[in-house]
Amino acid sequence: MRQLLVPLLCLLPLAASAQVTDTATYLQRMDSDGDGKVSEAEYVQWMLYAFDHMDRNGDGVLTADELPGGKGRPITREQQRQVIVQRFHKQDANGDGFLDARELSAPPR
Repeated sequence: MRQLLVPLLCLLPLAASAQVTDTATYLQRMDSDGDGKVSEAEYVQWMLYAFDHMDRNGDGVLTADELPGGKGRPITREQQRQVIVQRFHKQDANGDGFLDARELSAPPR
């Protein structure tokens, strides 16, 4: 299951960031309260956008026919949310509970 979640997670920013071409724009679009940084809640909301878009029948589960390539085990929205939260904390290099532009642009750790 984890092997499938990681590739799916890598696709989410691409799907959710249509028309975003630089880190500043990416930060601005994720930063819903406009404070110049991205909280865990903002990050999760932004990243789950792609999941919700791919979940064509709206049942909270991505099945093989909804996954890129049409293959793979089902993934629930909650399972994906947990992976996204873990990724947020890995990206939060300074441990302050927020992502700034530098942390957003850094390669996943």
